[in-house]
Amino acid sequence: MKKWILSMLLLLVVIFGSVIGFSLFKQHMMEQYFARMPIPSFPVTVEKVSPTDWTPRIAAIGFIEPIQGINVSNEAAGIVRVIHFESGQQVSTGDILLELDADVEKANLRSTQGRLPAVQANLERMRQLYARGSVSRGQLDEAQANYQELLGQVDSLKATIERRTIRAPFNGIMGIRNAFLGQYLDAGTDIARLEDISQFRIRFTIPQTRIADIAVGQKLNIFVDAYPDTPFEGEITAIEPQVNPESGVVQVQASIPNKQGRLRSGMFAKLDVQLPVQTGQILVPQHAINFTLYGQTVYVVEEEQAEGKEEGETVQVARQRVVEVAEREAEFARVTKGLTPGEIIVTSGQVRLSNGSQVQPVEDDALATPESVPQL
Repeated sequence: MKKWILSMLLLLVVIFGSVIGFSLFKQHMMEQYFARMPIPSFPVTVEKVSPTDWTPRIAAIGFIEPIQGINVSNEAAGIVRVIHFESGQQVSTGDILLELDADVEKANLRSTQGRLPAVQANLERMRQLYARGSVSRGQLDEAQANYQELLGQVDSLKATIERRTIRAPFNGIMGIRNAFLGQYLDAGTDIARLEDISQFRIRFTIPQTRIADIAVGQKLNIFVDAYPDTPFEGEITAIEPQVNPESGVVQVQASIPNKQGRLRSGMFAKLDVQLPVQTGQILVPQHAINFTLYGQTVYVVEEEQAEGKEEGETVQVARQRVVEVAEREAEFARVTKGLTPGEIIVTSGQVRLSNGSQVQPVEDDALATPESVPQL
């Protein structure tokens, strides 16, 4: 019985020993296999860091507004008798645009003016009689009051007639006419739009942290969708003295000359406030920067001695570097810390890299912007 038990124990030891030995042998062979495998080299595109000029800007958006623009309307109700303008016509200050029916007011004015000589003559007689002591001071004052009252009625009727004549308050271009001959217009009816398009303005907001970068008289460029490749030059004319306490922004106003008449009020516009040029700045493509929990990094390509190879034989290795980005514009970012001129950085293909990965620079760049968008 004891021999049988001993035999079984020996058999178990042999079996488990074989399994363990095979596992150790398998692990040893795998280590040798992976040790002999070549280190992978990832294809990437690279770029050399070089100092260049940087023109910082403050980007904003806004809507173009006229310096002077109104909806021409009538102050008094009445029937349209004469229209002196056409849609799109250029008018000058004081030009008559439209006349409403004023026959009754003109008749009353003629009646009042007809009484004026008699009342004035009576006033002169009362002054002569008062000088001789024939009338009292009260009678003279009454004659004077009658004369002044009649003059007031004449002025009132003239003002009433003038209110029924609508004139251009400034030079500009008339819009599309909304009134017609014989039409009855209620007071305040919009007749047409009048705008001075020789100059416009635009209002926009900037963060309060950029107030020190702007000043009255500073130049800026305005871009509109109608002329995407044509910058319109403007100038800052006013800065709001108060910062909005809720949003932390300040409102700025700029003027835009429109000598060629291409701009129109209401256009959506993008604008760039021009700041002084900074020389010797390091610019890198934005897609070369990686965002991590520890900050912003780039991969710097370095030449290092290859492991297991002859002396002097080097490979290119990507090392992760933390950088500080001050500003971004279009496709580039300005790096203020972490890179020095002359270093080589990875611009694409870094998604498969880790710190110390071997890389192989290539010329193809899948992130390059194509000249034309392919049609689907």
